[in-house]
Amino acid sequence: MKTPRRTRTLRLAAAVASATVVFATMTACSSDDEDGSADGGTGADSTAAVPSGAYAGNAASGEPVKIGLITNEGGQAISQPETREAAEAATAYANANLGGIAGRPIELVVCKTQEEPTAARNCANQMVEQNLPAVVVTSTGLGSIINPIITGAGIPYATALGGSPAEIMSENSFVWTAGSNTTQAMAAYGEEQGWKTAVAYSIDSPAATGTLERMGGPAFRSKGMEFELITIPFGSPDATPQVSAGLDKDPQGVLVYGESTVCTSVLKALSTLGSTAQPMSPQTCAAPEVVSAVGPAAVEDMKIFSSGDSVSDNPESVLFREVMAEYAPDTPIEGFAVTGYQSMLGFVRAVEGLTGDVTKETVGDALRSATDVPLPAGDGITFTCNGTAIPGMQAICGNQMIVLTMKDGELTNPEPVSVVPPQQS
Repeated sequence: MKTPRRTRTLRLAAAVASATVVFATMTACSSDDEDGSADGGTGADSTAAVPSGAYAGNAASGEPVKIGLITNEGGQAISQPETREAAEAATAYANANLGGIAGRPIELVVCKTQEEPTAARNCANQMVEQNLPAVVVTSTGLGSIINPIITGAGIPYATALGGSPAEIMSENSFVWTAGSNTTQAMAAYGEEQGWKTAVAYSIDSPAATGTLERMGGPAFRSKGMEFELITIPFGSPDATPQVSAGLDKDPQGVLVYGESTVCTSVLKALSTLGSTAQPMSPQTCAAPEVVSAVGPAAVEDMKIFSSGDSVSDNPESVLFREVMAEYAPDTPIEGFAVTGYQSMLGFVRAVEGLTGDVTKETVGDALRSATDVPLPAGDGITFTCNGTAIPGMQAICGNQMIVLTMKDGELTNPEPVSVVPPQQS
């Protein structure tokens, strides 16, 4: 693996007074069964240990603590099992090295929903019925359904990414990163480059198009750019007609939002049509199956806006790769796996000082007291859950992001840039 330059860190420094909706992943959660039932287990050997410097050497013991894990897989349009596999790897690592929670091993209660409201509601209700002390969410486009059920029962809801009003405003909600501000980061980059027009090619999904309409368009227009949204049906093998229509706008930047098939069809079309616009995407379009399908040239210099750094020589990035190699060696780490890892290990670190009974009340108190917690795979980013990271978004604990650049088919690290979300009138 190449040793890249230092990871680009985006510092989102200004107030955002109103709630925003994120294209966190356009994903949902289900159970190991397609009907959305819950099951237990970590999915990894919790007896193994990974060398990790200051974090090593404290194995959990005693009665397991059950923690809910809602994960985004099983759907016809969206399924990202790597987020669950990475969360399970982080759990196994924490049990072997970090004393689990309050010295006791963590036992995950997993529920997967298929980007489908009924299944999402069922997952949330199952967590409440079991009266779990906390629920960790790897990523979802249905937080507006899941979060109120869980937090309404007094159960802490923890995730690395969140953007629905419920997720970023609920009293019992805790979001480690500023990932909900992805489109603001993209707009700030476009302004920095002097763009006049940007076009977004998005999977035809309410979670994605809703975010781009409510958040992406205003972010770009507030910086003086024209913004066009073009939808791509899920599973479209050839997006050439839609991509061609967007290129008629002569954009300097293009946003690609979707799962791997949409990323592949759009990037292939951009390459075939000879686009010179700068491509940008969340983590999905950096997935190895996408790079393999389109070829390294088609993703060269593409900007990847992410909550995590999976490639640098920063100790947190190295630890991520070590944990995944030990506990989930068959899981690709180039895509959204890092969000599942961050969600779960961030939760473990945030409640590190918890002792005694592990209840929803004691977990909630521990999370609200979390201060300067190192973000897993975060390149030195920390989070503090006192409600002040981004004014107006009390559940967001961190105000930073990471941007990577594709070079020769691999993620590398560009220069730093500061981002100021647009003021709301």
